[in-house]
Amino acid sequence: MRVRLLLAEDERSLSRAIAAILKRNRYEVDAVYDGMDALAYLENGGYDAAILDIMMPGLDGLSVLRRLRAGGDATPVLLLTAKSEVEDKVLGLDSGANDYLTKPFAVPELLARLRAMTRGRAAGPAPQLRLGNISLDRATHELSSPVGSYRLASKEFQMMEMLLQNPGRMIPAERFMEKIWGYDANAQVHVVWVYVSYLRRKLERLQADVHIRVVRGVGYTLEAIA
Repeated sequence: MRVRLLLAEDERSLSRAIAAILKRNRYEVDAVYDGMDALAYLENGGYDAAILDIMMPGLDGLSVLRRLRAGGDATPVLLLTAKSEVEDKVLGLDSGANDYLTKPFAVPELLARLRAMTRGRAAGPAPQLRLGNISLDRATHELSSPVGSYRLASKEFQMMEMLLQNPGRMIPAERFMEKIWGYDANAQVHVVWVYVSYLRRKLERLQADVHIRVVRGVGYTLEAIA
């Protein structure tokens, strides 16, 4: 199972180069270019680790890191920066970073630091996701409850997996579009609602004690039925 990484680097040419290197080394990589996107992805993405550039527009890497740690998120973080002074490194590590790499860097060193940071996390995710009385089998794509089960189609499965990985968190429709449809030119954002409707019907038939709540203009979340 591949390790999932978030790469937040505002220099797009450098970001593309790093992402290409990581993918060749069998990492799964999502790339963003500012701190606000980095924070949103990390809050919703279930990543194994993140590479954060310190100097980013919108929200700098240290602020992203501090917000993650303040929220109890322990995702391993490698800070990437042009700053090499000892006090900058100490500030980054004291803010909750797991490691620190100064630009320019050697690719073997980057890969070695990532291996050290993610050691033990590449065994793969739990084979089943559970919330309330439902479970999702990642191998068979079966959504089950004590009264029965459904084998989900690929996009239904991916959507349900995202919801179960982020219980109680609001996920925007655009996030589903990017992760599942990949901004397919032929796909419109309303397709997300169509698949949510499919899943809601299945949850109802399974007598699930959780449901997908919709907040118009905001997104979707999976939560217990009150």
